[in-house]
Amino acid sequence: MKRKMVQIITTLITNSNFKGFTEGKIYRGNIKKVCVPGLNCYSCPGALGSCPIGSLQAVISSIKYEFSFYIVGILLLLGTLFGRFICGWLCPFGLFQELLNKIPSPKFKVSKKFQHLKYVKYIILVVFVFLLPMFFVNDIGLGDPAFCKYICPAGTLEGGIPLVLSNDSLKSAIGYLFAWKMALLVISIILSIILFRPFCRFICPLGAIYALFNPISLYRLEVDQHKCTSCRLCSNKCKLDIDVYKNPNSLECIRCGECVSICPQHAIKSAITHSNKHNI
Repeated sequence: MKRKMVQIITTLITNSNFKGFTEGKIYRGNIKKVCVPGLNCYSCPGALGSCPIGSLQAVISSIKYEFSFYIVGILLLLGTLFGRFICGWLCPFGLFQELLNKIPSPKFKVSKKFQHLKYVKYIILVVFVFLLPMFFVNDIGLGDPAFCKYICPAGTLEGGIPLVLSNDSLKSAIGYLFAWKMALLVISIILSIILFRPFCRFICPLGAIYALFNPISLYRLEVDQHKCTSCRLCSNKCKLDIDVYKNPNSLECIRCGECVSICPQHAIKSAITHSNKHNI
């Protein structure tokens, strides 16, 4: 419940330009220069800040490519401090998927033969966030923000749909690309009902960036090997199919904390530390 409240409050604060929804306009004030930690579309009428993935692509695809110390610095800072804690606690689209998963329906776990799909998000990060915006440019040297334009269902949900519904001029401009993005959103919604956070697990490039910091981030999970009995309750509880007692700082862990609360020996703890001495 505590985590859910943090997710809801974060989502509301991140998208608190409420008049944007009624006016159908994107906020472009000074706060928009600040990147929010989670995946939240720049074009959402309520968004006060910028999406780090969208900002990163904007810099890469600019006429004169310049290394952005600000954007990269923000990602490095957040990753080093929190890792994928941000995915589990501060991401609006993560919350959306979790709420969908609450809908009564058959639930499925990803079998071992499909676990390799978790690497797809790293391919998307490299290809759609870096390579395509950098090398595929138009006549005046501008590249497309490929991930935002061709894939991101969060952008469709938070930006595309509200803007189309509130602007008649945009309704008349709907084409195949919007239909494609809507199809991806619908697929994401259906999968989120039966699987736990499928977009985060297999597609999200921001999650891929934060995942790389999980083993070294200051906020981490620790397993006391003297208390742990290898009962596997933590692994069975984990919705991301992680063997927590073996790999508490897995790249896939979003720090939801359910393994901490279910451990009968209180062997798993969340901590802010450099130490690995209690990790198994």
